[in-house]
Amino acid sequence: MKPKLQVLDTEIATDNRNGIEYICITDIARYKNSERTDDLIRNWLRNRNTIEFLGIWEQLNNPSFNPVEFDGFKKEAGLNSFTLTPKQWIEKTAAIGIVSKAGRYGGTYAQKDIAFEFASWISVEFKLYLIKEFQRLKQLELQQTGWNIKRNLAKINYAIHTDAIKENLIPDALTPGQINYVYASEADLLNMALFGITAKAWRENES
Repeated sequence: MKPKLQVLDTEIATDNRNGIEYICITDIARYKNSERTDDLIRNWLRNRNTIEFLGIWEQLNNPSFNPVEFDGFKKEAGLNSFTLTPKQWIEKTAAIGIVSKAGRYGGTYAQKDIAFEFASWISVEFKLYLIKEFQRLKQLELQQTGWNIKRNLAKINYAIHTDAIKENLIPDALTPGQINYVYASEADLLNMALFGITAKAWRENES
């Protein structure tokens, strides 16, 4: 399951498709009115500024976007008779900035910049907290990615390192206990070089 954002006591789902990060705007709408989330999203889509924003985003990021249908929506936007659902927008224009998900974890999701725009329409305060929480999540993911890269690098280097120890540092006359000591000493040198801490110290900090 994708990580969720916690914004002003509201849980916001996230998703990632084809390298695009999405935020659930149904959850954002729930902050304003939990019983009328779909109505809030449709009302936002009726706005001319919203249509223009979505159209420009798609033109910048989506080579398959249908500009003819977009122009038609832009002309009608703002009229009392104009209505638009996320599904209609997606199907008519081949949009990718907004997606609809069915099922237990369903709802309407929008690319992060679009989601921030929707959040601003709901509440400027909520938008600012949402951006802050999203940035915190991205920073956490970046730190975890960096740690995983270091750990994988350490595994590769350790295998190379132990082979080198075996070939060059361990005389045939050493006992098994002495051999293990040589391996441990050299491994601590590698850990200090990569992480600035020995394996023993790391385990003690974790416990």
